[in-house]
Amino acid sequence: MEIVEAVLALMAACVGFALVARHLKLPYAVILVLGGMVLAFIPGLPAVRLDPELALAFFVPPLLQGSAYRTDWRAFRHSLRPITMLAVGCVLFTAACIAVVTRWLVPDMPWAAAVALGAIVAPPDAVAAAAVLQRLRLPRRVVTVLEGESLINDASSLVLYKLALSAVAVGAVSPLEGLGQFFLLAIGGVAFGWVVGRGAIWAALRLEDVLLVTVASFLACYASYLMAEALNLSGVMAVVTTGAVLGRAQHRFSGEVRLETRTVWEFVEFLLNSLVFILIGLQLNQILTRMDGHGSTWHLVGLGAALAATLIVSRFIWLVPGAFGARLIPAVRRHEGDAQWRHVLIIGWSGMRGVVSLAAALALPLDFPFRDLIVFLSFAAILGTLVLQGTTLEPLIRWLRAEEPPHEGGIHPEEAEGRRVAAQAALEAIEARLDDPLEGAIAADVVAEFRDRASHLHRTAKNRAAAAAERAARRNIRLAALEASRHALIAHHTAGHLEADIMVRLETELDLEELRIRQALGDERTEAQKRAARVKPPAAARRG
Repeated sequence: MEIVEAVLALMAACVGFALVARHLKLPYAVILVLGGMVLAFIPGLPAVRLDPELALAFFVPPLLQGSAYRTDWRAFRHSLRPITMLAVGCVLFTAACIAVVTRWLVPDMPWAAAVALGAIVAPPDAVAAAAVLQRLRLPRRVVTVLEGESLINDASSLVLYKLALSAVAVGAVSPLEGLGQFFLLAIGGVAFGWVVGRGAIWAALRLEDVLLVTVASFLACYASYLMAEALNLSGVMAVVTTGAVLGRAQHRFSGEVRLETRTVWEFVEFLLNSLVFILIGLQLNQILTRMDGHGSTWHLVGLGAALAATLIVSRFIWLVPGAFGARLIPAVRRHEGDAQWRHVLIIGWSGMRGVVSLAAALALPLDFPFRDLIVFLSFAAILGTLVLQGTTLEPLIRWLRAEEPPHEGGIHPEEAEGRRVAAQAALEAIEARLDDPLEGAIAADVVAEFRDRASHLHRTAKNRAAAAAERAARRNIRLAALEASRHALIAHHTAGHLEADIMVRLETELDLEELRIRQALGDERTEAQKRAARVKPPAAARRG
C-alpha cells in the first residue's frame, strides 16, 4: 500500500504545482523540480528514489513515441541538416567541452569518466521548452528544429555514454570502433522500430474496439524500446521510428480511434512529464548526503555553475557558425533561406536538461570513478539550465518579438484552403447522388448546406478580413442552435423519454460538433457574442 499512497500523493502534488505554475506563468517543469526539492527536505516524509532503469524504460518510451507521432515529417526532412547538426554534432561537441572543462576543474578525474559526464549532460530535454513554445506563435521551422533535435539527441548521447562506460571497463575504445557502433545501433534501432510500427498498424486495423487499439499503441511503444535494448540496438531510435510509422498511418484509422487515443495519450504524457520532473527534485536530498569528501559546499556550487555555463556557451559556439556559416554554401542558402538571428538565439537558449541526463547518471555502476560527483554535477546541470533558461525563455521570445502576428481574420490561409478543398469534395460527393432514385431527395435536402459551406470557405481564403464578421455570425447562430438542442435533450431526458446511454451519445455528438465549429470558425468571442449565443433553457430542463 505504501507505493500506491506515494504515487497518489505525487500525482496530487503534480496537480498542485501545475496550478502554481499556471498562476505564475512559468513552465511547469521548473515549478515541479523546485517543488520536489522542497518536498525532499520536509522532515518525516519517506525518501523517494528514482530508479534509473524505471526512468529510462518506463518514462522515456511513451514520451518519445508521443512526440514522434505528432511530428510533421515533411517539415522534419526539410530541416534535416540543422536537426542533425544539433542532435549529433552539437551533442558530441558539448560532451567534448564538458570533458575538457571537468578535467581542468577536477584533474584527478579520468578522461573516460569526464567523457561519460559530458555524454550524460549533453542532450537537451525539449519537454520544458515545449511547455513554453506551445503557448507562443513561433515560426514553424524553429519548432520543427527543436522537436526534431529532441527525438534524436538522446540516441547519440546514450551511444557515447555506453562507449565511455566500455572505455572505463576495458581501458580504451578506438574512435573508429565507436563510430561503427553508433551507426550499427542507430540503423538497427530504426529497422526494428519500423517492423514494430508496421505490426502495430496491422493489429490496430483489425481490432474493432477503441480501447484495444489504445492498449495496442502502448504495447507497441514499450515493445519497441525494450526489445531493441535487449537486442543491443538503440531503443530510443526504435521507439521514435515506431511513433513516426504510426503517425504517418493515423489517417487510416477511424475518427473515433484518433479522437479517443489522442485524449488518452495526452493524459498519460502530462502525467509522466509531471512525475518525472517532481522525481528529479526529490533526488536532491539523497544526492547531497553522498557528497562528503568532495569539497566544501561553495566548491561544489562553483563546479555546478561552471558546468551549467559550459553547457550554455558551448551550444552557442556550435550553433552560430553552423547557422550563419552554412549559408555561405549556395545549395544550403537556396534550400533553407537566410538565417534569422532571433531564431538562432531562441534555439540556442532552449537547451534545458531533463530526465534522461539524471537517469543516465544514476545508472552508473557503483564502482564507477567519481560516481557521486558525476551524479551531483548532472543534477546541478539540470537545475541550473531549467531554472535559468526555463524561466527566461518566454520573456526572451517576447522581447525579441519573434512571434508571428495573428493572421488577419483569425484563420491561416493554408487552413482555410484546406477546409475549402474538404468542403468542395464533400459537396461533389453529395451532388453526385442527386440523380439517385433512392437518395436523391435526401441529398437535395443537405446539398444547400454544403454549397454554402464551400462558398464561405472560398471567400475566407480570398479575403480573410471581409470574412471575419460573417464567420462570427455563423459561429453564434450555430452555437445557439447547439445550445438549444442540448437543453432540449436534457429536458427530454429529465422527463423520462430518453435513456441515459442514448442521452450521453447524443450529447457527445453535440459536443464534437461544437468543437468543430469553434475550430473551423474561430473562437474570438466577445462578451456580447457570448450573451447572444446563450439560449434560455426550457422550463423542464431548469426543473431537472
